[in-house]
Amino acid sequence: MSAPFAEAEFRARLARLQQGLQASGAGALLLSTDAELRYVAGFLTRFWESPTRPWFLLVPAMGAPVAVIPSIGRALMADTWIEDIRCWRAPDMADDGVSLLLATICELVPEGGTLALPEGLGTTLRMPFADLRRLEAGLAAEGRGLTGDGQLLERLRMIKSPAEVALIREACAIASRAFDRVPEIAAEGVPLARVFRDFQALCLAEGADWVPYLAGASAPGGYADVISPADDRPLARGDVLMLDTGLIRRGYFCDFDRNFSVGAPSAEVARAHETLIEAAQAAFAIARPGATAADLFHAMDRVCTGGAGGSAAGRLGHGLGLQLTEQPSLIPDDHTVLAPGMVLTLEPGIEVSPGRIMVHEENIVIGEACTEWLTKPAVGQMICL
Repeated sequence: MSAPFAEAEFRARLARLQQGLQASGAGALLLSTDAELRYVAGFLTRFWESPTRPWFLLVPAMGAPVAVIPSIGRALMADTWIEDIRCWRAPDMADDGVSLLLATICELVPEGGTLALPEGLGTTLRMPFADLRRLEAGLAAEGRGLTGDGQLLERLRMIKSPAEVALIREACAIASRAFDRVPEIAAEGVPLARVFRDFQALCLAEGADWVPYLAGASAPGGYADVISPADDRPLARGDVLMLDTGLIRRGYFCDFDRNFSVGAPSAEVARAHETLIEAAQAAFAIARPGATAADLFHAMDRVCTGGAGGSAAGRLGHGLGLQLTEQPSLIPDDHTVLAPGMVLTLEPGIEVSPGRIMVHEENIVIGEACTEWLTKPAVGQMICL
């Protein structure tokens, strides 16, 4: 699959990263995860499912990025805009790229300088701990140190370009079409596991590249959680069926759910569903530049709980893009100011009865003049199967 954007998109990202690195005084930024390499290089592969090999991309404060990767990835990386690609034959039990990475860092970071690592929420360093200790010792011996990136990468990734928004919109449209077809695959007596498999097939048929995330439930009067895999229990009259999908289109996610009633919903379930739609609409109404993530939380919480502070799930939404969940978090303590280009999920939840909840989720993008739905907003009346 070719890169999802023109080279100019990636060069603009590089320029913003380098501006931040120069302001902080760091000599380079080390990237090591799937989303990070996709963000800077456009390197899209499912080979990350193999945990054996580490992958690195170095972004210097000045100059071109350098990929330090296993040789199995050279051809694919060469299809991106990255030109400086340095490889080793991996896995190497004695030195799995550490010496090559260290030598490259020392080329890019002057003596006395620092190498920055992403430190925002949700970031990870994808290398064995023993290799990290070896790298730290090698840097110290060469007169270089490690530092955090001051959440630089996190801040930049929160703001999506028009090209990124277009891909997320496309992913949402694919999932919306699949949700419209749920009555084709789900009915009383159909096992939930079969619904899961068939729904993923619908997503693929409608244009998804793959479906890395699908969770949901089917239980009477609501469900116990929103992260479970499927079991073989048949759908039964009175059940609430919830499907929550994060499918990928050209490297970008959607993330939203829909609730269905098997037969006519009870009065409690119908009211809960209407309340969730009202809560999402309340957040959408104030989702403008200058509002905060906390503002959106409180708008939804007032509708769902009267302002009691939300549920044990914690947040009522989050950022979305190269990953299923990104920053910011819609929680009372996240005062991130919304800005044009932010893509968010709105995810209010409500307790229908003890041990039974319902959750609803939509995707939106903050614009200069107005906020837009990326999903096709659900209506208050539940679809009955």
